[in-house]
Amino acid sequence: MEAIRKAAVIGAGVMGAGIAAQFANAGVPVLLLDIVPAGASNRNVLAETAISNMLKTDPAPFMSARAAKWVTAGNVEDHLAQIEDCDWIIEAVTEVLDVKQALYRKIDALRRPGSAVSSNTSTIPLRLLTRGLSDSFTRDFLITHFFNPPRYMRLVEIVTGTNTDPQLARTVCDFADHVLGKSIVRCKDSPGFIANRLGIYWLQVGVVEAIDAGLSVEEADAIVGKPMGIPPTGVFGLIDLVGLDLMPHITASLTTALAPGDAFHAANRDLPLIQKMIGEGFTGRKGKGGFYRLNRANGGKTKETIDLATGLYRPERKAELTELNDASNDLRALLSADSKVGRYAWRVLGQTLAYAARLVPEAADNINEIDEAMRLGYNWRWGPFELIDRLGAGWFAEKLEQDGLPVPQLLGVARNKSFYRLLDGRRQFLGTDGAYHDVERPEGVLMLEDIKRLTTPVLDNSSAAVWDIGDGVLCFEFNSKSNALDEQIMALLGKTIALVQEKYTALVIYNEGRDFCVGANLGLALFAANMAAWSEIDKLVAAGQQTYKALKYAPFPVVSAPAGRALGGGCEILLHSDAVQAHAETYMGLVECGVGLVPGWGGCKEMVSRWAANNSLPRGPMPAPSKVFEIVSTATTSKSAAHAKELLFLRPDDGITMNRYRLLADAKARALKLADNYEAPKPPGLRLPGAAGKLAFAMAVEDFHRRGIATDHDVVVADALADVLSGGTADLIDTVNEDQVLALERAAFMRLIKSAGTLARIEHLLVTGKPLRN
Repeated sequence: MEAIRKAAVIGAGVMGAGIAAQFANAGVPVLLLDIVPAGASNRNVLAETAISNMLKTDPAPFMSARAAKWVTAGNVEDHLAQIEDCDWIIEAVTEVLDVKQALYRKIDALRRPGSAVSSNTSTIPLRLLTRGLSDSFTRDFLITHFFNPPRYMRLVEIVTGTNTDPQLARTVCDFADHVLGKSIVRCKDSPGFIANRLGIYWLQVGVVEAIDAGLSVEEADAIVGKPMGIPPTGVFGLIDLVGLDLMPHITASLTTALAPGDAFHAANRDLPLIQKMIGEGFTGRKGKGGFYRLNRANGGKTKETIDLATGLYRPERKAELTELNDASNDLRALLSADSKVGRYAWRVLGQTLAYAARLVPEAADNINEIDEAMRLGYNWRWGPFELIDRLGAGWFAEKLEQDGLPVPQLLGVARNKSFYRLLDGRRQFLGTDGAYHDVERPEGVLMLEDIKRLTTPVLDNSSAAVWDIGDGVLCFEFNSKSNALDEQIMALLGKTIALVQEKYTALVIYNEGRDFCVGANLGLALFAANMAAWSEIDKLVAAGQQTYKALKYAPFPVVSAPAGRALGGGCEILLHSDAVQAHAETYMGLVECGVGLVPGWGGCKEMVSRWAANNSLPRGPMPAPSKVFEIVSTATTSKSAAHAKELLFLRPDDGITMNRYRLLADAKARALKLADNYEAPKPPGLRLPGAAGKLAFAMAVEDFHRRGIATDHDVVVADALADVLSGGTADLIDTVNEDQVLALERAAFMRLIKSAGTLARIEHLLVTGKPLRN
């Protein structure tokens, strides 16, 4: 098998359609097929409806509405023969073995020999799927288990059989990695593979133990959430997200496939409450609600949770549990607490971690694969063996023994050791042989966390650090809280610019936090404003402007590599970079108006310059500022890197990396390519519409205000933004330079930071995490 240029997905349910959307997000043509419903006048209705629904779904399966054009809808009766043109055919139909095998026989008769065929099954072993099928089919067959939602979940579990062509499997893995952006975990051919085998067990234990302990839904989710590094959905919130109606199908499959002595069976007991909820349509978020629901009776919106004892809904209550106050820092203390909270925490985590230790080597070759599967498949902050290390393997084994629970063999091996260690800067894991082995990255992956273990920063302070990543390239890393920008970061950026100019070739701005940068540190700004330290705020605005300008015109290339949110000042640093290599899941925006401010570090001038050069707008001084006014005044944020290109937060030639692990390597390669014969950009001249333009902006805002869309303070903020984008009250301004626009930004920012309405918005955001409409 040479390459994958076109794919087919059979089964247009939530998973199948989502997988097809991810191919489309990568710009790969994909055929989406499903059955023809009885009596349907439109024979493609299921696939077409799936595509239509995905264009309306939030969070969106498509990274851009334009991606949908890569998906062709069809049905298996009329269009299955088209799989002859496909290099990879994915089956995503119902989890019924006979249905899958009947489809495989049809596929085998029509596909091109050597094309890859895979199942997205979540539980059924490969040996059962391929039983009785031809040797030529089994050579080209494997399991590729995507996680829901396929766009956002980075994990794909791969299972191959004894007859699977190794080269074909490598081609599929490389494509899933580089093109679809997935991290590959190789699994054994065992029921449920890794993540669902352990994850479903964890969910079952979490529900059963909560009911037995008499805990509320809110209490249980609080206990197994943040303290254990698990998303705040916890157990019950996650089941709502997945769908209560799917759980019985998965557990039934595992019950049939797992050995009688497997610990899963003890946790898998009938729960009448869940059967009742499913029967009444309370299947989770996709239904009328689940363990949590939004009661819209009488026009209201009341958040409610179900009482696990009575089965009745009541208003949601925040869990107030003193044992959780320091649990994130001392998990062992939580598990040792002699209370129903501590006992529940121990019963759930203790059984789950012990079960994980029994899955090596049955489900995976080593512990690192299990940890990676749970981090990426269930969004755990730490994998199960990393959690055991946090507790201490010896302590954990003793605690199991005290409770009369068996100690898994692998845990016995680690009893006086740790599952992971660092040796000469290399991270190693403990194998089943009792020896340590290096954690190896896929070829071509460059991670800053690995570099940081082997070296010390070239420069650093309390908010940022600079690392030598080789070949004359430095990497500037934010490490403040939420990677928020402050004077320390600006100061170190200034020093870094001078250092690169003196000794290095290029600069990459990158970090491995959840978000690239959430913008300026508003807490510091609010503190300074409450002290009336206006001159200090003005200095920070001026310093940011000068630093970003120095980055833009530095005599070396600057490449920024964002992932996650890049907001406010974080977006502005990208706008001033020579190039951006963005992770596909990058959410960019100049959001300052949402907190009552305007971009102060050059964002407005950069956006006007980009839209003025865009051929989609008419010529003249008004169209570009009007478009930027529309984007900035509404605090528009891109929903992906592809969407950021549509908004011109990214240029057409900026790069997009699908796999998060490959972002730094791609950014470094881009920087080195730019370094050949590099020339700094020339300052642009900008045309602004002057007083007439400002009047047009004011009229538009007044219309929104009159209709109740814009608030009183929105009008104040929009007036300041209009000053910047129009050039103020002067007549038509033919050409202005960057410094003039920067002066307008700075004046507008300072005017707004002094207003009571803006300070109220900032304080409300910092306290509640939500915007204030005043």
